[in-house]
Amino acid sequence: MDHRIIIFTGKGGVGKSSVAAAHALKSASQGKSTLLVSTDMAHNLGDIFEVSLGREIKNISQDLDLYEIDPQTVMEEDFADIMKYLTGLVSQKDVFGLEDLGMLPGMEELFSLLKIAQLHNSRVYDRIIVDCAPTGETLSLLKFPELLSWYMEKLFPIGKVGVRILSPVSKQIFQIEMPDRHAMNDIEKMFLKLMELEELLKNREITSIRIVTTPEKMVVEETKRNYMYMNLYDFNVDGLYINRILPRDINNHFFDEWLTIQQKYITELKETFAALPIRQIPWYEEELRGTENIERIVRDVLTGEDVFETGVIREREHFEQTEEGYLLKVRIPGADKNDIDLYQGATDVVIRTGNVKRNIPLPNILRDYAVSGAKFEDGVLNIRFGKGGDQDDE
Repeated sequence: MDHRIIIFTGKGGVGKSSVAAAHALKSASQGKSTLLVSTDMAHNLGDIFEVSLGREIKNISQDLDLYEIDPQTVMEEDFADIMKYLTGLVSQKDVFGLEDLGMLPGMEELFSLLKIAQLHNSRVYDRIIVDCAPTGETLSLLKFPELLSWYMEKLFPIGKVGVRILSPVSKQIFQIEMPDRHAMNDIEKMFLKLMELEELLKNREITSIRIVTTPEKMVVEETKRNYMYMNLYDFNVDGLYINRILPRDINNHFFDEWLTIQQKYITELKETFAALPIRQIPWYEEELRGTENIERIVRDVLTGEDVFETGVIREREHFEQTEEGYLLKVRIPGADKNDIDLYQGATDVVIRTGNVKRNIPLPNILRDYAVSGAKFEDGVLNIRFGKGGDQDDE
């Protein structure tokens, strides 16, 4: 499918910017109009391509543009109307006690995503390739629309107007129809915009998350956590890139132990991420700067025509009806059964693993149901809902 978004993430220093840049070059070489975007505040696209970049999109070759997003400029120039809504949101309720909207945590990230969504919806580019900030910041970036819309639902009298109307569950199972947009106030419009953004990020035919890693202990552990959290938030991770792999024929005893360690973690990554396409990138003897050097990754690794294929690795989280009530399935691969907490609020089911928590809104039909049991197996948390009854965790 054209008009795709591919997001690259990974621990700081693993080389994700170079990998994203190589994909952008490959895409442009196929005649696809391509935009390479950086959302990392420590932008380095200009350094990689050895060009000077400002706050605007810059064309550097046929079918390839670069863009280092400046959230403040985007807020002021592209989304003045939304700034007005959000300013009203804060001032009406004064929930956060902030006089300056720019101080609201996650706001800059939100506008970066809104800008990417705007560019996608413009249909100017066949492919938008996003070089994200390090793992933790990327997760905060991607989950912010869902988190903010959750708070808006709780804090404002939106009622049933906007709630879950874009959710596949609501549309397919509970048949909720789109309301008349003329009836919505500014806050409801903002709520819908957030939901549309969330659906775009989780649309498995459009958006892919790809993880870049290196065969080192700390990086591998963070990569596994990253994958677990991305799945908890229902993002489509469809690729793993193992970077900076030493050649086996290096013929230098100084590297013998290093080669052994790398091989150990490459094996671990292949076993852990067996469901994903995995590409291995060699260690290059020089810094990957300039188009010619980035092209080395294209020639060595990004071969074949399947590089940009949509890889829907797993189905989305979903509710299904059972004889006893309903079942919610949520994928959390790599999670520890003993580290998962689950409880039900008035309108949500809350899942916590490690230091990450997610609130999943319940469809209206389940408001009279209670969690009757939960079982975690094969990386999937199965949550059962019934009419009353005690919770039975397995």
